[in-house]
Amino acid sequence: MTPRHVWRDPSLRPVVAASLTLSLAIGVFGVSFGVGAVSAGASVAQACVMSLLVFTGASQLSAVSVIAAGGTTASALGGALVLAARNGVYALTMGRRVRGRLPTRLVAAQLTIDESTAMSLAQDDPVAQRAAFWITGGSVYVFWNLATFAGALIGTAIDPVTFGLDAAFPAAYVAMVWPQLRTARGRDAALLGSVICLGLVPVLPVGVPILCAALAVLVGVPAPSAPSVPSARPAEPA
Repeated sequence: MTPRHVWRDPSLRPVVAASLTLSLAIGVFGVSFGVGAVSAGASVAQACVMSLLVFTGASQLSAVSVIAAGGTTASALGGALVLAARNGVYALTMGRRVRGRLPTRLVAAQLTIDESTAMSLAQDDPVAQRAAFWITGGSVYVFWNLATFAGALIGTAIDPVTFGLDAAFPAAYVAMVWPQLRTARGRDAALLGSVICLGLVPVLPVGVPILCAALAVLVGVPAPSAPSVPSARPAEPA
């Protein structure tokens, strides 16, 4: 499947349109990351390099938030790694759909994020799955990094608190968590995590309560169902 085939195939046009629309919407959050990173003490170059190499918004927002609050590098890295661990699970799923030589797989690994995985799994046709993955992952990467650069430049010229941009990080997290609150398990996990975090804030260093609150995710994991055992039927008389 060549790029020309993707753009000209009428059956793939809805996939392309949906992928680009989603990517643009997600990429906007890169502005808030760029502003926040510079406000936390990073340079424009450092903010851009982090987006280029790390490229996982939740982990980036988490690390910068902890550093901005005065936390240690270890606590910031710990929280970021916990959030990034989900990408490893995505890779196990996408490895069966995105194939190719080692260079192709390395690029695919960098583009394996929430959005590219979700868009790919939403398609039924294998060709559409691969197209959705590459278009979404590639376009999010471009938009996110451009937005990071723009946000970092803005952050050097204005005071984020004055314009309310300091609230962008909490708003981004609420947007990511909100869909999970539709289920009872999601609400229970959110409530328990909040209680753990708030209870440990007075006694633990910045960033550590968030790591401890991650234990609440276990509440949201459904218990494995017991294997069904076929009932024994008495032998019918001959």
